[in-house]
Amino acid sequence: MTLAERLRPSRLAALVRKELLLIVALASIAGGVLLFLRLADLVVEEETDAFDRAVFLAFRVAGNPAETIGPAWLPAIVRDITALGGVAALTLIVLFTATYLLIVGKRGAAALVLVSVISGTALSQALKWWFDRARPDLVPGIVLPSDASFPSGHAMLSAIAYLTLGALLTRVEPNPRARVFFIATAVAMTVMIGISRVYLGVHWPTDVLAGWALGGAWALLCWIAALWLQRRGAVEGPRG
Repeated sequence: MTLAERLRPSRLAALVRKELLLIVALASIAGGVLLFLRLADLVVEEETDAFDRAVFLAFRVAGNPAETIGPAWLPAIVRDITALGGVAALTLIVLFTATYLLIVGKRGAAALVLVSVISGTALSQALKWWFDRARPDLVPGIVLPSDASFPSGHAMLSAIAYLTLGALLTRVEPNPRARVFFIATAVAMTVMIGISRVYLGVHWPTDVLAGWALGGAWALLCWIAALWLQRRGAVEGPRG
């Protein structure tokens, strides 16, 4: 490509947009990591107790924390939603997606999905072990998961998996509205799963916020890595 072609207004505008997008992504990653670190510091210093309890109990009937707010059918729906962020569901979704990508010859994209989720899972478990925060104890008789509470694994891994898959779908979809739909769906799934953890009484709100912050940053980091590898021919070429 000649210098004149590079400096054409249309191509120059496209390059500027790409650079701005990269700057926004890097800033978002930094913001997510800083938010996680700030939340972690507050949790360790036990400065979030009042906030956590207030938001946690907002999902419970006043004076009876054993009962959730809303109609009788809502808890069953929320349990179904929270299952979409569990290990079993995410494992199946990631494996099916990776298998599809391998079948259509996109080995680099398949590897990206697997590395993103597996590394994110390892990071989540390491952080849980490090902080070792106790699960909420405000609901009498509830059966709590055996692992630590901070950060929320469901919130973090759903952010990593769904946002990564949403970003991959935007790379192969030419319709702008469809691309927006993919990202919006990924964000909606992540938000619903995170809220479901507090509603069911198995996580503090700051656990979920920390999971969202770090999971979103991790997904963006993997997306930037994919673009970097793509430009060097290590993964599939760009759409169109």
